Amino acid sequence: QLTPSSFLRIGQLSNVDLNEDIHELETEIPRQHPNEIPHNEKLLSLKYESLDYDNSENQLFLEEERRINHAAFRTVEIKRWVICAMIGILTGLVACFIDIVVENLAGLKYRVVKDNIDKFTAKGGLSFSLLLWATLNASVVMVGSLIVAFIEPVAAGSGIPQIKCYLNGVKIPHVVRLKTLVIKVCGVILSVVGGLAVGKEGPMIHSGSVIAAGISQGRSTSLKRDFKIFEYFRRDTEKRDFVSAGAAAGVSAAFGAPVGGVLFSLEEGASFWNQFLTWRIFFASMISTFTLNSVLSVYHGNAWDLSSPGLINFGRFDSEKMGYTIQEIPIFIFMGVVGGILGALFNALNYWLTMFRIRYIHRPCLQVVEAMLVAAVTATVGFVMIYCSRDCQPIQGSSVAYPLQLFCADGEYNSMATAFFNTPEKSVVNLFHDPPGSYNPMTLGMFTLMYFFLACWTYGLTVSAGVFIPSLLIGAAWGRLFGISLSYLTKGSIWADPGKYALMGAAAQLGGIVRMTLSLTVIMMEATGNVTYGFPIMLVLMTAKIVGDYFVEGLYDMHIQLQSVPFLHWEAPVTSHSLTAREVMSTPVTCLRRIERVGTVVDILSDTSSNHNGFPVVESNPDTTQVAGLRGLILRSQLIVLLKHKVFVERANLNLVQRRLKLKDFRDAYPRFPPIQSIHVSQDERECMIDLSEFMNPSPYTVPQEASLPRVFKLFRALGLRHLVVVDNRNEVVGMVTRKDLARYRLGKEGLEELSLAQT
Repeated sequence: QLTPSSFLRIGQLSNVDLNEDIHELETEIPRQHPNEIPHNEKLLSLKYESLDYDNSENQLFLEEERRINHAAFRTVEIKRWVICAMIGILTGLVACFIDIVVENLAGLKYRVVKDNIDKFTAKGGLSFSLLLWATLNASVVMVGSLIVAFIEPVAAGSGIPQIKCYLNGVKIPHVVRLKTLVIKVCGVILSVVGGLAVGKEGPMIHSGSVIAAGISQGRSTSLKRDFKIFEYFRRDTEKRDFVSAGAAAGVSAAFGAPVGGVLFSLEEGASFWNQFLTWRIFFASMISTFTLNSVLSVYHGNAWDLSSPGLINFGRFDSEKMGYTIQEIPIFIFMGVVGGILGALFNALNYWLTMFRIRYIHRPCLQVVEAMLVAAVTATVGFVMIYCSRDCQPIQGSSVAYPLQLFCADGEYNSMATAFFNTPEKSVVNLFHDPPGSYNPMTLGMFTLMYFFLACWTYGLTVSAGVFIPSLLIGAAWGRLFGISLSYLTKGSIWADPGKYALMGAAAQLGGIVRMTLSLTVIMMEATGNVTYGFPIMLVLMTAKIVGDYFVEGLYDMHIQLQSVPFLHWEAPVTSHSLTAREVMSTPVTCLRRIERVGTVVDILSDTSSNHNGFPVVESNPDTTQVAGLRGLILRSQLIVLLKHKVFVERANLNLVQRRLKLKDFRDAYPRFPPIQSIHVSQDERECMIDLSEFMNPSPYTVPQEASLPRVFKLFRALGLRHLVVVDNRNEVVGMVTRKDLARYRLGKEGLEELSLAQT
């Protein structure tokens, strides 16, 4: 049985995300839950490690690279293309699966509720219908929330902030696991079917990334299977490139926008970019949207007509009917301003709500209860709005999937029901394309108001769900309202087609919430299949971003900051030239000698107070004459593999070592190296020596201690480093710069702020 003190020790260890076994121990011990968790957003968490984007060029690596001839390099290149094609195909298939299941389950639910409402409208007692609808929603969402809260909490939300962090170089535990993918897909199906104000588009990006990470490694740690393929790609450099391809494939499957996917990956995610990578990513995106298209076309029964490129299809916008004139451009810009203000309001409300959730709703059971509450409230609000609405439209010539008659005359349907009584994707398309006069302005106004608060309350629940579609829906509703009021003001002149304004409103609202510019413009253009609107959409998104940034940052950045992730932006803070590497670096540095006692290595690795991941290697013989200069850098993971295989000098002299360690031994241990506690070193072995020369990276990046912070930042960020050694003019190690040291400095309201580090 574990004593509390030993448990505390284990708890501190779990900062190194190597120890799977310890995580399992943690879950078995029932913890006393405090009622309130104090949370401060001015903190950086120490539980996140960096990814090694930079290869360790030790002797083993160089020997392997020299052994590979030109033909072998070509096969590696071909393998990369094959992996990208597989990523595309699988992402497309996952998207198809989600789409088909959601369509069938939601259709079933709406049919049941519609029959029930039709039955009870005739003879009274509609409260039964409300109960049925709310119970169906709450029970479906309960299942979806249970699996997320209790099995894989990382699968909550849209997953875009997590993937953004991963591509930025932060290792977020469990984010690209197979288990996460399964929970994500099931969770998103259940939350959309459960009628929450969510979309199934955001999670596709996360799913694509997980698929990419899984395929490129050629094995699954969740299934404990190793397929012995693609072993060359088992390192962070390669894995991260494939994950950016997966994210792009996810976007293009969700919106039918391959170019938008590539640009999304470039704008939001990847820190490192080259032409070959761009071309491969574009290939993966195209394959994914094509796969989705062909499978869905076969499913819908028109096999040769590829008509559904993405999960959401905005339908065609014809340029003839819906051109725009020069005098509408100021109107569009005004819509952008409105979108920016509403988006900032959405983000500010969501910020307070998330702070409240972190403090009080941190137990899984409470999170499930909250999700069920939201589901029931959503159904109730929808029902009451439909019940009170007197907006009747003729059924003739309209394309409503589930027309609810309620108290309308025969041959008419309730138009509030088209908005609430449908999956959000279908409602967006209806708002874009229904002919003028299909909606009463009162209906649209009430719908916008209600849906705004529902969507805001829903984002951040413990269910997998995206925020893209709800934002588009809110925007499309107020945009259409705007278009209707314009044609009232101009006495019904021809250019105020409400559908066009619905599109601009949707763009403005989404831009105001997530603040993406380039990729969002292209995604909207590709989803509408119309280049004419490129310019107005760009104007609207730029305005929304400028106005929104004046108040509060984007939703994804806000959530990254709330989770205290050490995220590095593109540039160092503007006013940071006064700081130098000497002020930023961490000291003192734990150095190892080139030939070191095994006992010393074990003690350093077991020391929980420091738990460093990289150790500078200095010259071994400390004479008075010679300077202990920097010789190289060795990583914790490499040391652990060396200890595990017992690569000691004495054993090598006695020919006890079977063979030289190869790079394959390091790759087989990746990505979860065993914790130091699981490696047994006897007393005699502690006295042995270990030679680090051929395993250390002999040419680590260094900076002089006088370098300014922006210079250090640029080097660190552009090369994707994990450790940057700071040396003085005699090449002696004086400090080490890691991600946390750079992410600590941030531009606040009053200028440069320094965040504190915390073990949360």
